[in-house]
Amino acid sequence: MPAPLVRVETMASQPEAADVVVIGGGIVGVFAAYYLVRRGLKVVLVEKGLIGAEQSSRNWGWCRQQNRDARELPIATKSLDLWDRFAAEAGEDTGFRRCGLLYLSNRDKELEGWARWRDFARTVGVTTFMLSSLEATERGKATGKPWKGGVFSPSDGTADPSKAAPAVARAIVNAGGIVLQNCAARGIETTGGQLSAVITEKGTIRTKIAVLAGGAWASSFCNNLDVRFPQASVRSSILSVKPGVEGLPDALHTTEVSTTRRADGGYTLAISGRARVDVTAQQIRFARYFVPMFARRWRNLAPGGLEGWRSGHESLTRWRLDERTPMERMRILDPAADESTIAEILRRARHLLPALAKARIASKWAGYIDSTPDGVPAVGEIPSIPGFILAAGFSGHGFGIGPGAGHLIADIVTGRSPLVDPVPYRPERLTASAWGKVAEF
Repeated sequence: MPAPLVRVETMASQPEAADVVVIGGGIVGVFAAYYLVRRGLKVVLVEKGLIGAEQSSRNWGWCRQQNRDARELPIATKSLDLWDRFAAEAGEDTGFRRCGLLYLSNRDKELEGWARWRDFARTVGVTTFMLSSLEATERGKATGKPWKGGVFSPSDGTADPSKAAPAVARAIVNAGGIVLQNCAARGIETTGGQLSAVITEKGTIRTKIAVLAGGAWASSFCNNLDVRFPQASVRSSILSVKPGVEGLPDALHTTEVSTTRRADGGYTLAISGRARVDVTAQQIRFARYFVPMFARRWRNLAPGGLEGWRSGHESLTRWRLDERTPMERMRILDPAADESTIAEILRRARHLLPALAKARIASKWAGYIDSTPDGVPAVGEIPSIPGFILAAGFSGHGFGIGPGAGHLIADIVTGRSPLVDPVPYRPERLTASAWGKVAEF
């Protein structure tokens, strides 16, 4: 079942040339294109399916600083400001609100970890509040149970996954950019070692710069260019309940279940980290990179089936630029929700929050969350192909930091002072000694 998504109309023909071609119409791709076109560049965004139809519309919608990796925190902080500014700049509504995020726990170890993060966050100017048992129980009164403690991050918030990427796509078009849907990029051409064109199913676009924001498809696209990018995906299942439930926090995380208020008044429900690992050729190829990560998460990960293999997003298949590609055979990744997970989410949610006892399911869906071995995205130019910029592996964090990632990409392309230090995100870090192998870019 597809996740809720606002459709955006983008009527345009493919041009012969552009300053930049952005490949992929998820939240990172649209924000990259948006900031590039605002700098006066001729930008074409190509999306094989529909804008925002994959993981960008299938997530919780959280836009947070809380508990971010130290490398990601600066871009998370900048992204919150950019979410705020986008509505004023573009006149488009992404549903972003700084509603605050509430974390509750009865586990001492978890509370200790949050307290350490709070202490670190203070050193970089981020405000987050540890809650006493009394405070946590009061803020979590919808649960009807006592809590040992918690965290409240007041400046964090949520945006609406169903309409955020489409809103940015409209802003791109309004600013003079071109957005092409149902138009898959098949590959690139180079001249003298430098990127010189992007080849789509509709023809050639001459350009010196291409940004690959391909989400779960990025590694297989890179593989066709002889670029080795370690990436693996897990299938995460989520559900939403219909409007009518009152008295719940706007955004709540517990070990048992997490809830997020939707723009229509309903709620998205999920179990943090719960996912299936569908076997694919790419999973096998990069197994040694991801075994440590999967081992740490073994309590929440379970073996999947062959759906990922059939979907083709983690294929090692090579294709010619004049033939139909895996991206054209699977326009939108719409994997089946895991019914056992959906049932467990609903059971836990109703047990934790009595107000949900009679709530009816509005929708249920799954999505592939792509990750890097260290859980931090790869953003930067690939040294072996000047002009080819990778922006992928956002590891379930891409929606919240989408604006900052897009801005950083625009900075890299235009040579401006970067929004944040780009070094922690460089793709080269995913090779060499950190992962027990030599560099392969």
